[in-house]
Amino acid sequence: MTKRNYYIFFLLFFCTLYTHSTFSQISPQALKQWKDQKYSMFIHWGGIYSVLGGVWDGKPIDRGLSEQIQAHAGIYSDTYANVAKKFNPIYWNADSIALLAKEAGMRSIVITSKHHDGFCMWNTRSTDFDVVDATPFKRDVLKELSDACKRHEISFGLYFSLIDWHYPEASPISSHNSDRITPSHHEYNKQQLTELLTNYGSVTEIWFDMGSQSLQQSQELRELVHRLQPDCMIGSRIGNDMGDFTVMGDNQEPDYVIEVPWQSPASFFDETWGYRSWQKRVPLEEKQKEKLTSLIRVVSRGGKYLLNIGPKGDGSVVPYEKEVLLKTGEWLKKNSEAIYGVNPDPFHTPFEWGSVTSSSDKLYLHLLSLPQNNTIVLPGLTGKIKSVEVLGNKKYKIKLSSKSDGVVLTLPEGLDVSKEFQVIGITFSNGYKVAPFPVTKEIRQNEIVLSSTNAFKHYSNSGIDYNTRYLSTVKESWNVQPATTGKWTPVLYYSAEEKGKKLDIQITDKTQQITLDGREVVKLQNNLTALIWSPLYLAGPFYSGIEGVHGDVTKLTTTAAWENKPWTPQSEWKQGETYTIPSESSTAWYVLQEITSAEAQSLLIRITSGDAVLVLLNGKQLLIHNNPEKVKSLEDMILLPLQKGKNQLLIKLYNYFQKEIPFSLSAQIPQELYKLPLPSVSLQAGSIYPFSWKWHQPLSPHYTLIVPNLSLQLIKQ
Repeated sequence: MTKRNYYIFFLLFFCTLYTHSTFSQISPQALKQWKDQKYSMFIHWGGIYSVLGGVWDGKPIDRGLSEQIQAHAGIYSDTYANVAKKFNPIYWNADSIALLAKEAGMRSIVITSKHHDGFCMWNTRSTDFDVVDATPFKRDVLKELSDACKRHEISFGLYFSLIDWHYPEASPISSHNSDRITPSHHEYNKQQLTELLTNYGSVTEIWFDMGSQSLQQSQELRELVHRLQPDCMIGSRIGNDMGDFTVMGDNQEPDYVIEVPWQSPASFFDETWGYRSWQKRVPLEEKQKEKLTSLIRVVSRGGKYLLNIGPKGDGSVVPYEKEVLLKTGEWLKKNSEAIYGVNPDPFHTPFEWGSVTSSSDKLYLHLLSLPQNNTIVLPGLTGKIKSVEVLGNKKYKIKLSSKSDGVVLTLPEGLDVSKEFQVIGITFSNGYKVAPFPVTKEIRQNEIVLSSTNAFKHYSNSGIDYNTRYLSTVKESWNVQPATTGKWTPVLYYSAEEKGKKLDIQITDKTQQITLDGREVVKLQNNLTALIWSPLYLAGPFYSGIEGVHGDVTKLTTTAAWENKPWTPQSEWKQGETYTIPSESSTAWYVLQEITSAEAQSLLIRITSGDAVLVLLNGKQLLIHNNPEKVKSLEDMILLPLQKGKNQLLIKLYNYFQKEIPFSLSAQIPQELYKLPLPSVSLQAGSIYPFSWKWHQPLSPHYTLIVPNLSLQLIKQ
């Protein structure tokens, strides 16, 4: 058994073993309640960093985030711990915090139970480095807030740092914070989590952060959380794709479809989450618009918005932050139906004027600016419109008209969005429909081909930890529109890369589990003698930015960009031979291969890689995945659609766990695919039919769909 096949076997084994026990524990009701809240308060408040307020030795510390001032200011651990003796927040009032969240329109609160410095904001038995034992305050902050949230009907959630700079047996502080969790540290974390999930009532969300856990550690924490609180939603920074929801990057507003529950954490200021006494602030109205815009965009894309405040060391909320929250709360009172419990934008068209949220019988148009000529076109929209109004302001009359490309709204003169965003609600009598997107038609008469290259992507985020996460495709879909009526035969084609994998494949209105068994072999009609291979070129190492496993590589997909990189020819490297590239942790190398083909043809190659690999041909991504089981090397087979003339193959090799990267590239492999015919289907000309595929019962819904060479060919009988 090859290492690649071993990896597939191992993955499929665990998919079967853990699927039902791992991801079936959240009840549909709890999941819906969590998603429908849409807007939550994040609180970064600590018994030491909030007292310091971003200042050490009388000087502002502008390096890094203020809640991590211990590391950025280089403070000795005992000196840092002594600051806790100054923590006596006379203005702290848990009821005021809960009522502020409620008045601001926030449906839940997530507070830092423990940040990276290890200081515990509850009365823990695991250490005396806590708010009761180490401060003159001597009150259990989490208990007070948990009780207040219950009184005021606000959901209560907890942030918990997996790394702990105060725990002696933890890994030392690193620059990236993705430190490994030692066995004793893991047990310590479990002890503290058991306290938090036992003694503080209902916890609807646990927000893990940083650290690099093994798969077993992530699974153990997940099982612990759900054993103690079955309906507690777990954030993805637990690592190894074990979260119930995926957490975006800080202040990220994704513009793509995310298939799983997700949340976007947001700070008032990019520079810090914890209180910073010397923070520069833009005018309040500008900040309120900024955060409200982010809330609308996140909700319109199907997410949940988690906006942070950083109270002072005395327990008071910064007045500036409080005012922004209250102004947003006023807007939400008028426009609540357009935010809470809504569905995402059904249009796959960006609108310059703003965003859209929806329900089964209503569309909400969020006007962040006025459209050109005061006219809004909603493409592909059909349905009987019952009414249209500006929410909270019925004096404005909006004209409606229909065109072949959708519904047109003409806004009245005098409608102003410069001071306050307006929402237009469109109510339908019996629901509505939006034209499917994208639509795949026949590329040749009586033939339609579906593959990763023309699929609509549904995403999550996958990764062992924060620093290895990347945008993972978890589903691919198509809307097929045939030109002729009759029977069509679907035929799957795939390579050894996909052989043995189990998928749920939707063909029109039916979804079936299919195992790619690889029974019928089809030889590729290609000509390897018509290829000219350049020497392999190597560039690196690179350490950050576009060089990370999940970084942006678009800057490297043009000839000019490649020519400006320090490429070194590897003239001695031969196809099929495996070479090792010495590498440090968190580094990337790039391999460039130019292939000149006398004709357009498909070519199968095999690539050996280590901790993560990204493959692009002529600037188009063909494959991306990491190494969840941390085996020494992985092998992938990639089908290259070569164009006539010069082709540029770029391979990104990322190292995180090992001391060297294995690499090989070879076309000296069987040039063959497998063929699997499926039962025929009846299709009507001009009608649109859904097709899709995704993993069948994966270990995690965040795992990357690794089927780069799979295609489905529809042939008219």
